[in-house]
Amino acid sequence: MCADQARCVHLASASPRRRELLEQIGVPVQRVVCAVDEQVHPGEAAADYVQRVTRDKVQAGVAAAPAGAVVLAADTAVVLDGRILGKPADRAQGLAMLRALSGREHQVMTAVAVARGSEVRLQLVTSRVRFGALSEAQIAAYWATGEPADKAGGYGIQGLGAVFVEHLAGSYSAVVGLPLAETAQLLADFSVPCWQLR
Repeated sequence: MCADQARCVHLASASPRRRELLEQIGVPVQRVVCAVDEQVHPGEAAADYVQRVTRDKVQAGVAAAPAGAVVLAADTAVVLDGRILGKPADRAQGLAMLRALSGREHQVMTAVAVARGSEVRLQLVTSRVRFGALSEAQIAAYWATGEPADKAGGYGIQGLGAVFVEHLAGSYSAVVGLPLAETAQLLADFSVPCWQLR
């Protein structure tokens, strides 16, 4: 529980990584449970998708959180050739994703929204990530670690998958799941400071 609700963020996300990132910059966090439609709509562009889902999440969070609470939500999509790569459904799909990413550059789009009541502010951050060439043995061994199974795009840059990344242009924390520079500014707009002493 947050001792001071005015300086606390209610996180409309089950992601442990987003919670850890907020705590890393000294923001007290309380999780709020909500569910939204995360299916990609026919013909929906990736940037539109992540912003729609993020807006829906933050609005659902506002509805579930105490009145006047500051709510934060985010969504991340791994995008290759305009196609969103979600979490792999099974081993075959996971291996196929990693093969597709091998030796190529892809985009990681993360939208973050902060809201209080009817006031919502949202920002989209796009980063470019390039993988080195992956062997079939590397792909199979990485899948066997279990890490890719619950990750968008089938890899985690903050974990074992970091060894595949040859180059990143943009925000590392956004690729993990929350762009911290942009998040800090959005929170400041709602008078929630970073670096709060514990």
